[in-house]
Amino acid sequence: MWTLLASLLILRRGRGERSITYAALTIAIAMTLNIDSVYETLDGLAGGTNFVTLVADLALMVGIFFLGRGVNRASDHQSRAVQLALGRAVLAIAFVCAVVTFFLIDRGATTTNFMLDLGNQPAAAAYSTIHFLYYGIVVAAMAVLSARQIRVNEGALRLPSVSLLLGSVLGVMLAVIVIVMNLAHVAGNLGLMSAVSEAYGPLNLLTFLFLCLGFAGQPAARAMQTRSREQRARMLVRELDPLWAAATALRPGISQNETAAFNADEPETLLHRHVVEIRDAMIDTRVSFELSEGERQLLERAELHLLGASSTGIPSSSMSRIEIVDGQQRA
Repeated sequence: MWTLLASLLILRRGRGERSITYAALTIAIAMTLNIDSVYETLDGLAGGTNFVTLVADLALMVGIFFLGRGVNRASDHQSRAVQLALGRAVLAIAFVCAVVTFFLIDRGATTTNFMLDLGNQPAAAAYSTIHFLYYGIVVAAMAVLSARQIRVNEGALRLPSVSLLLGSVLGVMLAVIVIVMNLAHVAGNLGLMSAVSEAYGPLNLLTFLFLCLGFAGQPAARAMQTRSREQRARMLVRELDPLWAAATALRPGISQNETAAFNADEPETLLHRHVVEIRDAMIDTRVSFELSEGERQLLERAELHLLGASSTGIPSSSMSRIEIVDGQQRA
């Protein structure tokens, strides 16, 4: 989790939306507090009554809330049910219920096996069930959003969404397993509790693994996509260079004006100027500038790239194209 946080701070720097970063931070804190040596030290300082359990569990709850909010903000057209599940109201209700039930537990002295030692108490079972019921609600909503993102995204951008979907489904299964364990424990059915608990460790590990991969993969995939787009823009600029040179020789454009505000270091900007000035030469009746069929197709590929469309496998007649007249784009 700390590695995920570090990668998010690097890959998502400068982004205004920080929900996933906050989630990684609070979940990392929660999991660190559950390390036995850390827990025993801090709980001893807090009075030795397992109060650090509440702190860690509430931090995890807040982290799950931020996870859900991050996925929610990255998606469009969420249903009312999903918005409610990922909203502050459900978090506040779960938060209050968890705090109340925690203080009803006879917590005894510090223990690193909180639910194993105290889970036979109805208050302890209710406390754990409240947490995992909230987790299950949130990750179920995340699964719905992730499935929708898989349908919307293309290529490498689908992989993080697939990972998030798997992590969310496993998270729902984990929540169900824990709730069954709680009910079995408080009912005194230790055989059922022991049998079901075999799935807890693998599900817990796989849930966090797939969620971490999904959230870390999103900015990485976007960065790869941006880099790929820049490389394609540079390639198109190189291919258009001879055509552009011929066009501007007949009809000089803004690229030849040293006082014009024009950044030739940006491949997208440079490609746009190439397309504009080639189109300007084509429509200017004062000069004679015509393109072959291959050159027209190359120009259309550049225009489609600037529109953000894929030029592979789609007939040019079925796509929008840019017509540029005197430096103005018309879709």
